[in-house]
Amino acid sequence: MKTFSVEEITQIVGGMLTKSCDVEITHIAPPLLADENTLALALGEEEIANLSKSKAKAALVPLGVQIDGYTTIEVERPRLAMMKLLNLFYVPPFVNKDVHPTAVVDPSAKLGQNVSIGPNVVVSANAEIGDNSKILANSYIGSSVKIGTNCFFHPGVNVGDRVKIGNNVILHHGVSLGADGFSFVTENPDNIEQARKDGEIKEGAQQKHVIFKIPSIGAVEIGNNVEIGANTTIDRGTIEDTVIGDDTKIDDLVMIGHNCKIGKGCLIISQVGIAGSCVIGDRVVIAGQAGLADHIQIGSDTIIAAKAGITKSFPERSIVVGIPAVPRKEFIKQLKTMKDAQEIIAKFRKYEPMLNAFEEAHNE
Repeated sequence: MKTFSVEEITQIVGGMLTKSCDVEITHIAPPLLADENTLALALGEEEIANLSKSKAKAALVPLGVQIDGYTTIEVERPRLAMMKLLNLFYVPPFVNKDVHPTAVVDPSAKLGQNVSIGPNVVVSANAEIGDNSKILANSYIGSSVKIGTNCFFHPGVNVGDRVKIGNNVILHHGVSLGADGFSFVTENPDNIEQARKDGEIKEGAQQKHVIFKIPSIGAVEIGNNVEIGANTTIDRGTIEDTVIGDDTKIDDLVMIGHNCKIGKGCLIISQVGIAGSCVIGDRVVIAGQAGLADHIQIGSDTIIAAKAGITKSFPERSIVVGIPAVPRKEFIKQLKTMKDAQEIIAKFRKYEPMLNAFEEAHNE
């Protein structure tokens, strides 16, 4: 069990200790779940109030918060300090040394130094895995895949042929990289093409037509320091590669279509769907369940709100909200207009009997 003094923890998080106490910290927890050997994390108003009911003797608090009877470690950025503490107490998954006996590694594959290949992993022909990378159980690495150094793949990861992955990349359970793109064409113009051209589906549109699959011969390129959440899928490009830029973090259950280009330092939250051939700039935040139509361009430093439906491109530094998505200021204006309309309707209903009486009097 890991144990730390409050002085050691104060130094690690870069905080300010109000007073010392003779206690060994073995855990971190919210105040109501903390005991005497737990550092209580009181990062917000509710947690600070709960310290009066806590058994903890020491607490991590925002700068300027002092609690009578408590040893407090004050920090300027509580969440940053919490991150450091979680890393301090984190217990990583078990990783076997070298290549597990049940793994299948093609003789032409190249493994770097200190590489770990877990049970039932398949490493295909001509794949390359860099130094210190760990591939956990039941994962599949396709042919000619290139994986950089210090990567960590959780169980059940699937990496398709020719995918390129940078250094320090984390792939969580069930990630799929390099599946075939969802791309099809019909022999004759279909109702989708007609709707895009004419804005309507005309009577007599084809009821039956043959759908031909367009194969994807590109791949996927993942930059350095990227983290991709569980069961997220990124399809390979039709001709060019689908690209994820350095330092981008992607949550669970995200779908990124073929040919997309995602910039550096982006945050893409759970259940986002990005259709094919979208271009996303650097440091873009896409909140949960937002959806982007194909061939959309989003400028750098843009924030897309949760559940937004993006049907057109937006320039850099935009804040977009709604379905269909519009700039935040316009969205607020629309809400105000709706509120004003409700007031107008209420007034109309109040005076509607007088208006009807006036019309009846003048129609006689």
